[in-house]
Amino acid sequence: MPQNPSVTAPVNPNQLLVVVTSLPNMEIAKSLARTLVEQKIAACVQLIDGIHSIYRWEGKVCEEQEILLSAKTISSKWSEISSFIRAQHPYDLPEILAFSPAQYAQQYGEWVEAEVNSKI
Repeated sequence: MPQNPSVTAPVNPNQLLVVVTSLPNMEIAKSLARTLVEQKIAACVQLIDGIHSIYRWEGKVCEEQEILLSAKTISSKWSEISSFIRAQHPYDLPEILAFSPAQYAQQYGEWVEAEVNSKI
């Protein structure tokens, strides 16, 4: 299947990228977060408990408590992180969104880049 050009990586492969997804419980969220950091796909992952989601799925309005996962990486890792989340996620159709902040502390961006590009 051809790749949608609107989801390809931006011109700057080292642009800071914040990737978010929601998960059903803390155990799954921690496992996914730890693996993202251990495999150097993300430099840092934050988990926010207590998200209340209301959505329509298969014609029915649903309400769930979820965990919001926010991973910091760089744009050149988009394909890898989105594929990894999709493969490991328990949902049939996981939310996987990425944002490139217009502004961020240069030193923080350099740290994220160094962490995900580190060979150690």
